[in-house]
Amino acid sequence: MTQAGKVYGGSLYDLAASEQKTGEIKEQLAAVRQLFSENPDYTRLLSEPSIPAKDRTALIEEAFGGSCDRYLTNFMKLLCERNLIREFGACCDEFTRLYNVDNNIAEAFVTSAVPLQESQKEALAKKLSDMSGKKVFLVCRTDPRILGGIRVELEGKQLDGSVQGRLSGIKKRIDEAAL
Repeated sequence: MTQAGKVYGGSLYDLAASEQKTGEIKEQLAAVRQLFSENPDYTRLLSEPSIPAKDRTALIEEAFGGSCDRYLTNFMKLLCERNLIREFGACCDEFTRLYNVDNNIAEAFVTSAVPLQESQKEALAKKLSDMSGKKVFLVCRTDPRILGGIRVELEGKQLDGSVQGRLSGIKKRIDEAAL
């Protein structure tokens, strides 16, 4: 995460918390971030130094002024004026991190060889929630290289129940014994 993302994202979070709008702004941030990722040309346009800042901020006002919270719209305009709109994703990450800390939420990054079924996701989220004492949201992805099982990263801790992890562990013990 960049320093600008931490500073600006943290400032937006502080403002939203003081106005008791953290949940609302968090949802809107995610929606805007998705729009930016789906339309990278728009982000480039907002970053173009040859276009005057007032014209770029007018584009933001036109696009988001009626649909986003005023604080969020003004925040995006501020980033645009300071040529930091490319830091929007980092700002979103910091806002979400602070939101999760304040609301006792943890994100678990789960990697499996095949997509997990909903019942498996629910059971895993409950188990991780019981372990961490926090509400856990899963971010799932697949990677056929792990062969089977799952690998979970939760709050900086790696829980590896994958076949690949077990094979690597066996290989390491064999290598250590052979020396």
